[in-house]
Amino acid sequence: MSVETKPTPDVATYDAMHWEALAGDWGQRRPQTLWRTYCDLAHSALIERWLPEQGVERVLKTDLFDEVLTDGLYPVLARKARHVMGMDVAASAAAQATTRHPRLATLSADARRLPFAGGSFDAIVSNSTLDHFATLDEITVSLRELARITRPGGTLVLTLDNLANPVVALRSVLPLGPLRRLGLVPYYVGATCGPRRLRALVAEAGFTVTHVEQIMHCPRVLAVALARVVERHGSAETQRRLLRHLAWYERLERWPTRDWTSYFTAIRAVRAAG
Repeated sequence: MSVETKPTPDVATYDAMHWEALAGDWGQRRPQTLWRTYCDLAHSALIERWLPEQGVERVLKTDLFDEVLTDGLYPVLARKARHVMGMDVAASAAAQATTRHPRLATLSADARRLPFAGGSFDAIVSNSTLDHFATLDEITVSLRELARITRPGGTLVLTLDNLANPVVALRSVLPLGPLRRLGLVPYYVGATCGPRRLRALVAEAGFTVTHVEQIMHCPRVLAVALARVVERHGSAETQRRLLRHLAWYERLERWPTRDWTSYFTAIRAVRAAG
């Protein structure tokens, strides 16, 4: 299977326009803030464990929608790295993230063709970014780009929608339009794969996979709906209790059914030398 074809300008332009419009809308309405806070907590825990304890010089985060809606992952990244760079295909998302975090350097860029020199970063955090492309070929191209700009020995922390989860698998074959009108999928979702396939793609791109975990095991549809209600009507203490309740489900990572219950596959990998 050939994966060398870069996105055409028309495809890249359409993608940028879609995310640009969404970033502006979400920045004004700030939907699902409590749910996004839970997502941030789950991913922050990975970063705490998987980035080097002594910290790194330069880290790149491959999208900025987290930082548009909440504090996002920037606080933990700022503790782990001297210089944090954030990128997003939507220029307005980059601008809004900088407003929230003035010390965060940002730019607008497409993960399929990154404007960085080889070996520019000691670590890359890509949380649910590449699963918004339409094809596995585009995911593969993006992984190769991430490998190119990671220094030898540098760390990749990657999460993607988990196709082994029956809910994700069902969503991937249903028409997107009705799901969006029902509010179940508020933005474009693309291709993804299961844990074994993702591990193979990361290795083929030039990384050595060191850890694979399954995260976010709570029933997503119910959790998002409950978080919306609690966010609107619950007290601050009720919101904290809900976050603790959702975190309880992470214990399912230790169960043999983890591939079926998790929403994301998480991978830690190290850039191979040469």
